[in-house]
Amino acid sequence: MRFRVRKYAHVLERTGLAMAGAAAGLFVAAHVGSSIAALTTQGFLVVMMIAGAIGFYLGIDTPPLPFHEPHQEPADGSGGKIDTAEFLSAVGTFLAALTAFVSVGVIVLRENPRLFWTITIMAGWVIGVAMQIVAGAIARMRR
Repeated sequence: MRFRVRKYAHVLERTGLAMAGAAAGLFVAAHVGSSIAALTTQGFLVVMMIAGAIGFYLGIDTPPLPFHEPHQEPADGSGGKIDTAEFLSAVGTFLAALTAFVSVGVIVLRENPRLFWTITIMAGWVIGVAMQIVAGAIARMRR
């Protein structure tokens, strides 16, 4: 019984993360679409929301490599290297969240930033979500 409750709670948590990613993607798409006329389409909004949902679902809850003592050799043969999945997940989540936060600020404050900043926000979002998706894929392949 406890196993089913834990599994259900985990699925519920991951679904909530996916919804947060979709909402963040919606905010970034709304900001970018209002600044770049060619991206003012429903398809663009949907793609951004789906990418955010996948990125946040896969990339936020990645299982880290186990730690080892400084004088011990890692059991998994990683040689004490940086956990790529954990690093990509952290940086990708930060970039995606930062760009979503800035997009919401631009929308709420009714600002009209220069095109360079809008493109920078879009690039930050795409890179951040891509990093999350890659991190999730790496972490799940090593299980």
